[in-house]
Amino acid sequence: MLSHLQDPIVAIATAAGRGAVGMVRVSGPDLKPLAQRLIGRVPTARHAHYGPFLDAAGQPLDQGLALYFPAPHSYTGEDVLELQAHGGPVLMQLLLARCLEVAAEPLDADRPGGPPCCPGLRLARPGEFTERAFLNDKLDLAQAEAVADLIDASTEAAARSAARSLGGALSRPVTALHDGLVELRMLVEATLDFPEEEIDFLQQADARGRLDRLADRLATLLDAAHQGALLREGLTVVIAGQPNAGKSSLLNALAGAELAIVTAIPGTTRDKVSQTIQIQGVPVHVVDTAGLRADHEASDEVERIGIGRSWQAIADADAVLFLHDLTRLGEPDHVAADAAIGQRLPAGARRVHVYNKADAVDAAVLAARPQEAEPSVVLSARTQAGLDELRRTLLEIAGWHAVPDGVFIARERHLQALRVAQQHLQQARALAALDDGALDLLAEELRLSHDALGAITGHYTPDDLLGDIFSRFCIGK
Repeated sequence: MLSHLQDPIVAIATAAGRGAVGMVRVSGPDLKPLAQRLIGRVPTARHAHYGPFLDAAGQPLDQGLALYFPAPHSYTGEDVLELQAHGGPVLMQLLLARCLEVAAEPLDADRPGGPPCCPGLRLARPGEFTERAFLNDKLDLAQAEAVADLIDASTEAAARSAARSLGGALSRPVTALHDGLVELRMLVEATLDFPEEEIDFLQQADARGRLDRLADRLATLLDAAHQGALLREGLTVVIAGQPNAGKSSLLNALAGAELAIVTAIPGTTRDKVSQTIQIQGVPVHVVDTAGLRADHEASDEVERIGIGRSWQAIADADAVLFLHDLTRLGEPDHVAADAAIGQRLPAGARRVHVYNKADAVDAAVLAARPQEAEPSVVLSARTQAGLDELRRTLLEIAGWHAVPDGVFIARERHLQALRVAQQHLQQARALAALDDGALDLLAEELRLSHDALGAITGHYTPDDLLGDIFSRFCIGK
């Protein structure tokens, strides 16, 4: 373990600002002397002690609760002391400073030059408490990330899914796959070590069957992880189209609020307007953009800049709602401009053709609209008819569906690791199908798949990745 992770640490563990209750948390070896100096008594493990928190003169800074959790039965696996006081920011800073002050005081008051009460106590880095929980085997890496995801959850579904991940809903199937690959690797490498036995490994050990079963389980897990990533990251959707097609009206209808200004004047929207909505618990980040037209048709420089930003938003989107104005379908200039926009949309973009203003046209116009190979929806942003179909379509193109056992939260790095593991497992299956076995190559593919799975739970995670993950946590967690 790195030396800086052996230092005792302290931080304010509650959110910044005023609150009814605030907490200062300390973690490290042997915190009883520190606790005794702060609360005037030796704390009993896992009991709440109500009383004063004392300053250097023995006067109370505040009255509150102190809880002491001795190692290894604590969140971090070390001794943990929690001081719960009134949640004023000044008081929290006073308690934090008092902890650091007491730590530097002599352990024995009669020996001024003796060892300090809590040597090396320092302010915690972001995520350091959870990092220590991971390093002390209280949580694996996927569970540690779920702690941050639970705090950051933007929807009820995301919060419940993060709680499932914290409980091991992702870690358990990954570990089971991990263990299955270990067994298979042992058999393959044992065969490599003892070729003189002339054992038909692939048949007698059912290597192909084992590989097939592992591949099926991995595919199921990857699909479930994709659903979890959608809950965490959401879907970014850009509304694009010509001026006055009803883009801002559609944003307002989806959001259920007047977020964007709507007028009959072309070019009213000059810049991006964004709002996050929920569809069956999935966060959908909807972006309204400036109306698209050729630069020479823009009324001024501001509108040209807005159009440029619209194209950038389209390039970054997960999906594009290409809005068409049903009231102008018969106008050659409008049809040509729509075609030009369609040609410029990114080739790989998932798009939905949205025919707006259905309330303003008759059935003949609706029947005459173009029949797209891509998904299309007819609606009225003004009356909101057709909005439910649009919501369902967005979930379909995102690949969202219900998971029988419930969704767990997942991150993009989990998906990448699972895809890498799947690729190497497929290579292993191809090698296992060869007549000569190619056992040395098969063993290598199994090892690479095994390592990719290990990166999810932290068995084979580089230190620089750990630093990046935990640096994104809040201080005190």
